[in-house]
Amino acid sequence: MIGERLQTADRIRVVLFDVGGVLVELVGTPMLLSWAGIELSPDDVWEKWLTSPAVRAFEIGKISASEFAVRLIREMKLAVEPDELLEQFVKWPRDLYPETLELINSIPERYIKATLSNCNCLHWPRIMNEMGLGEMFDFHFASHLTGKIKPDEDAFLQVIHGIGCSPSEILYLDDNRLNTEAAERLGIVAVQVKGAKQATDVLFEAGIIPVSRLIAK
Repeated sequence: MIGERLQTADRIRVVLFDVGGVLVELVGTPMLLSWAGIELSPDDVWEKWLTSPAVRAFEIGKISASEFAVRLIREMKLAVEPDELLEQFVKWPRDLYPETLELINSIPERYIKATLSNCNCLHWPRIMNEMGLGEMFDFHFASHLTGKIKPDEDAFLQVIHGIGCSPSEILYLDDNRLNTEAAERLGIVAVQVKGAKQATDVLFEAGIIPVSRLIAK
C-alpha cells in the first residue's frame, strides 16, 4: 500500500520525477496502437516500448532518429512510413499537465529536485526549453545524455551516485510499474502515479508538500 511505503519517507532528501506521464502529458499511445493494429492495453504498449531494442538504442543515443524509425517499424510491424512516424513522434510530449508548475514550486527548498527520464534528442529540447522544465530542477538524468536507461539498475545507481545520497533518501514518482519496481529493488521509495495531480497527492501524503500549499482539488 502507498501509505505503508510512505511511512518511511521522513528521511527523504530527494524528490525524483519521471517526466513523461508524470510532469508532461504524452499522446503517443493512440498513435502507436493505431499503427500496430493490435489489441493491447496502454500498460502493455509501454511495457513493449520500454523493452524495445530500437527504442533503447535511440534513447541512449546510440542510433539516429531516422535509423530508430526504420528499426521500430520493422520490429513492431507498424503500418506507417518512417518520415510520418518521426513527424508524429516529435509531438508525443503534448504539454505540461496543468498542475505541473505548481507542483514543482510547492516542494520546499530543503529538498533536492531531480528528473530521471528515458528521453531522446527529439523530445528533450521541447521539454527543457519550450515547456520550461530545464531550470526548475537541481539535476536532470536523461537517458540519451547519460547512456543509462530505465528500468536498468544502472540508471538508478547513476542518480544515487550523482546526487550523493542513499537510496532510502529518494522518493521516486514514475507512471510505469517496471520502473518503480526496479527502483524499489534498490531501496528507493518508489510510487507509481499517473500525471501531476496524483504526484501531488503522494507528496502531500508523504508530508513533503505542506497542506497550506496543496493544489486545490
